Amino acid sequence: MTYRSPLHPVHVRLGARFSVFGGWEMPLRYPAGTLAEHRACRDGCAVFDVSHLGSVLVAGEGAYSCLQRTFTNDLGKIEPGRAQYTHLLDPQTASVADDCIIWWESEATFHVMPNAANTSGVVNALSEETSGSEPAHIEDVTSTRAVVAIQGPDARHMLRRLAEQAGSPMEGAPYEVRHLGVAPFRWMGHDALVAGTGYSGEDGVECAIPASVAPGFFESLVGHGCVPAGLAARDTLRLEAGLPLHGHELGPGITPYEAGLSWVVSWEKGPFRGREALDRHRASGIKQSIRGLVATGRQPPRAGDEVRRGDAPGGAGEKLGTVTSGNYSPGLGSGIALALLSKTVMPGERVVALVRGKELPCEVVTPPFVPTGLERAKRSL
Repeated sequence: MTYRSPLHPVHVRLGARFSVFGGWEMPLRYPAGTLAEHRACRDGCAVFDVSHLGSVLVAGEGAYSCLQRTFTNDLGKIEPGRAQYTHLLDPQTASVADDCIIWWESEATFHVMPNAANTSGVVNALSEETSGSEPAHIEDVTSTRAVVAIQGPDARHMLRRLAEQAGSPMEGAPYEVRHLGVAPFRWMGHDALVAGTGYSGEDGVECAIPASVAPGFFESLVGHGCVPAGLAARDTLRLEAGLPLHGHELGPGITPYEAGLSWVVSWEKGPFRGREALDRHRASGIKQSIRGLVATGRQPPRAGDEVRRGDAPGGAGEKLGTVTSGNYSPGLGSGIALALLSKTVMPGERVVALVRGKELPCEVVTPPFVPTGLERAKRSL
């Protein structure tokens, strides 16, 4: 079964080309093209439909403890009105079964946002960790809302214009939400939620809007100057920012430590799903990690390409690892990639990626590949 976003008719009217992602038919690009959409996000404001991401409501007296036992990060580091990035681990291997954002709306109300194909797995994991003494209400509410990501240096300005000119349809000031902040607002008389989160490397927010009024919200943003952008631009943006994608930099055989995300794991908070397996993995020594590659020229390495030493006499040398994601970088004008490589490989080294059997010279770097506007925005907030 293929799902569609509540915004699908809007995308059709805007001339989108579609692709199936995680079981959802979603906009890949619009007539302006991926490069124009990418640059709009870096230089101005782009709006993305990310309704393929899941939404799981976790509420009640046992919600907090249930989440603490399920995920790696520690909610004790934040408070209501904040969001947190976290991991769900495979209990046997400590691989990242999913990476999620938790929106902490109020004292006992949380919204967990899994990746598109992983919502049922997250619901099952949460259900296993709730207890009779501290029950939690766990419900997949994905079908009830759309999630709209407004990203770019002008994102908050665009929301301010919408709030000022929309009048009564929008109540509250979602553009004032700071990085990783969460706040309620109303659109067309319906309760909605906004978080200072995103997946582009730029400042911006994501809004969870009731499905019945979400098309009007999206169209209002486009009408006020936000450029509609599809999943192709979302991928080039996140890759330039060095952000992981589940199924590529995260997934079977890759733990948080190998992904370079050890900060997502809180050992001090007590038991969590997969803790014992992750402790064994850590004790055995981390032998590989995610690195960045910048290719010589516009051609990028692609997921699955081997990476080898580039200084062997007569050709490529020993295998160092495998490319996990690759694409053309509009910001650098060259091919870039993320790769799971031996820990012996250091930034600055020259390697080769075997692209369709041909050697593509690359330099190993530490992501992000381009300066991110989000870091500049966080310093100014």
